[in-house]
Amino acid sequence: MYVCLCHGVTDGQIREAIYEGCCSYRDVRDSLGVGTQCGKCACLAKQVVRDTLGELQSSQSALACQASFVAA
Repeated sequence: MYVCLCHGVTDGQIREAIYEGCCSYRDVRDSLGVGTQCGKCACLAKQVVRDTLGELQSSQSALACQASFVAA
């Protein structure tokens, strides 16, 4: 789904930027240009960033739990 029409940025591109190392909305904005033209996409872009970072954090926690479970 397109999040930023001004720069043609999709939610998938935002997720990919996070998977490649962006750690905040500011990083994504600097990398992809999201929210820098008209600004109408900023709320949705921030939500995609929050959701993706939350998913990554919970999956890393699950992996850490599995690793400690297997090692014990």
